[in-house]
Amino acid sequence: MPTMKAMVLEGFGTPAQFHLREVPLPALAPDEVLVQVMATSVNPLDYQIGRGDYADQLPLPAIIGHDVSGVVVQVGSAAQEFAPGDEVYYTPPIFGSAGSYAEYHAVPQALVARKPRALTHFQAAALTLTGSTAWHALVERAQLRAGETVLVHAGSGGVGSLSIQIAHALGATAYATCRAEQAELVRGLGAEKTIDYLTDDYIARVAEFTGGAGVDVVIDTIGGTAIQDAPQVLKPFGRVVSIVDIAQPQNLLAAWGKNMTLHFVFVQQHRAPLEQVARLADAGQLRPLVHSVLPLSHVAEAHALLARGGLTGKIVLDVAHGFDNEGTEN
Repeated sequence: MPTMKAMVLEGFGTPAQFHLREVPLPALAPDEVLVQVMATSVNPLDYQIGRGDYADQLPLPAIIGHDVSGVVVQVGSAAQEFAPGDEVYYTPPIFGSAGSYAEYHAVPQALVARKPRALTHFQAAALTLTGSTAWHALVERAQLRAGETVLVHAGSGGVGSLSIQIAHALGATAYATCRAEQAELVRGLGAEKTIDYLTDDYIARVAEFTGGAGVDVVIDTIGGTAIQDAPQVLKPFGRVVSIVDIAQPQNLLAAWGKNMTLHFVFVQQHRAPLEQVARLADAGQLRPLVHSVLPLSHVAEAHALLARGGLTGKIVLDVAHGFDNEGTEN
């Protein structure tokens, strides 16, 4: 039976639970394509899964990972939209099937989009889940329009940095929270103003930027009290989109006074958002931020870095050249 290398999650709790294994090559269903994974990346969702947050949805051992940039090597009998050699990118289904921390991945062709020509595999791997999330949050849910204003929390992060660029491409004005040392980079992405969340009162700063009017949309990528505080920075009939699981209760009484609309987003995999962000990337209007590139065998290190926080952009994992002495079987 043909095999491949994969980093397999064999227990919950710490990043040390990933181990290099030889596993069977995926079998293709008629509507699937087999992709050689060139690069993947690490998302907060991956870290949460490894920590055990979704243990009831993920039988172990498991291959996780939610970004693929790669090359089609085989197509199923009913998969006619792609051919071997095509460069593609996509987000694997979340739960219920194997993920992207492996040399090869089988996926329904309906989820797959052609990789942006302007991006490397490393850049494209930093774009699939975050890009789909940002597009879904801003365009499909918030319905942000030209001339409107948006506050993006964590503007240097994966979803935040792409949200700023999408807003700018739409003709909207973006304000963003970030660290002071990240402000120049974030403004370079298209943010009109930045707010140092470590030292500034962002509510007061938004009032200053907007002459007290507030913004039309808030993109919450941080959790905490961001939703509870949102009415203080919103215009009447403003919209809030949150992509964060929030365990603690929120006091939303002020939301009624603003007629606030609140959207919770857990992005669903489909091709359309990927095609849209690819269009922006190829037009030079969007570029994902890559914090660093590590071999796939260093996935435990990547998860530990993500857990520490404060990153600018995504940690990408090199799969095509991704195994070294630290990735030996154990």
